[in-house]
Amino acid sequence: MHQTKFALAVLAAAVLAGCGGSTAGDQTLKVKYSAQVSFGDSLSDVGSYAVGTVAALKGGKFTINGDNRSINPELTGKNWTELMAAQFSLPAPCAAETGLDGDASQGFSVPIKFNTGCYGYAMGGSRVTNPVGPNNKLTGSALGALTVPVVTQISNHLAAVCGKFKGDEIVFVIAGGNDALFQLGALQSGATAAGTAAGAQAGAQAFAANLVAAFAAGAPNPATAAQSIGAAVAAAAAAPGATSASIVGAAVQAAVLAGNTAVGTPAGYGPLVAKAQADATATGNAAGAAAGAAYAAAQGPALVAAMATAGNDLVALVKNQIIANGATRVVVNNLPDIANTPSGLSKDASTKALINAMVSAYNGALNTLSSEPKVLMVDVFAVSHDQATNPAPYGLTNVTDTACDLTPAKNPLGSSLVCNGSNLKAGDVSHYSYADDVHPTPFNNLLLARYVSKAMVVKGWL
Repeated sequence: MHQTKFALAVLAAAVLAGCGGSTAGDQTLKVKYSAQVSFGDSLSDVGSYAVGTVAALKGGKFTINGDNRSINPELTGKNWTELMAAQFSLPAPCAAETGLDGDASQGFSVPIKFNTGCYGYAMGGSRVTNPVGPNNKLTGSALGALTVPVVTQISNHLAAVCGKFKGDEIVFVIAGGNDALFQLGALQSGATAAGTAAGAQAGAQAFAANLVAAFAAGAPNPATAAQSIGAAVAAAAAAPGATSASIVGAAVQAAVLAGNTAVGTPAGYGPLVAKAQADATATGNAAGAAAGAAYAAAQGPALVAAMATAGNDLVALVKNQIIANGATRVVVNNLPDIANTPSGLSKDASTKALINAMVSAYNGALNTLSSEPKVLMVDVFAVSHDQATNPAPYGLTNVTDTACDLTPAKNPLGSSLVCNGSNLKAGDVSHYSYADDVHPTPFNNLLLARYVSKAMVVKGWL
């Protein structure tokens, strides 16, 4: 908390110069930067997908898009990298690569364009090294997000600047969130599939057992009847194209032959079938939930290990591709508190624990950069966690809900990518923490810019 108060108070004059509080000319920079270069994901994306239908929907960045200061002064539409560039008296950052590779019929197929002189490489959905991130066309998404990974972003920049940083740029790096989200999505899909299969099998077995027991109970010799009815049910279930109706029909016929004539009519067997189905559904649901949880528990350690690998990969990129090629000031933000986003809060306790373990593994790997003199590690996790648990000192009024109305009628993509002043929730959402389920509002971007600036001041870089 003491760091945050320092950032909000001591840095008010220095930071607000680039964030709407005063003019950039009012401050004296210790370091003059020739350019700002950013690598990463949606948190730093300045418009990679601001084309086609996304642009028509007045979107393009992963926040509340557009200058909506007429609604509230905090609704600037800017993300933290734009605020930082203004503070350095640099031109507004522009997307290095734009386009979409999705459904042409929906306006999501727009040729890729490389924009000369634009160094905003960060791109929504991008992972550290894997080219397939959330909303990439290979996931089945109609959007067709390009999700160029950080490793390629860096290569593209080096190609654009003759293989070398000049050394007087400020370089921002924040990535890894999509590695976590993508893997969590795959885990959920796998757990759902495992649960569905186990639930269906357990439910079918319970239905057959309950049906046999109920029909046999009314026969003169229940034990003998159970054997014949069970055989009939098993044969019907194994037959091609078996249905509940065909299985019930076989059971009714066998039960009547065994002497239980009371089930010979719908009025007789109907209630018994209904109860067997209800009991089977309960059994199947329980079995499915258990199987899904078991699958997730078994796969969890692999996800944690994968995040550690992604963190180590980013460390190698910073050392071997950025610093080794001439960069002298590299700001690396670690992962924020994903478990306390609206998306994370919607998960069960075990999933939240897994998310925290994944983030911890990733951030732990990044911590090795702290000893690099040309790197400034910024602990975004700490401040975002404090915001989630103690929002008032930050001026945040809501840290659990989305500022954007994400219903299909208001927001066709269900994402902050196309959120703007026309599809916000009712009331004053300007000091909400989140625009959608994971992305910050312009106000929270301002808080991040302040926090990074504070760290840069302490480092002597601002």
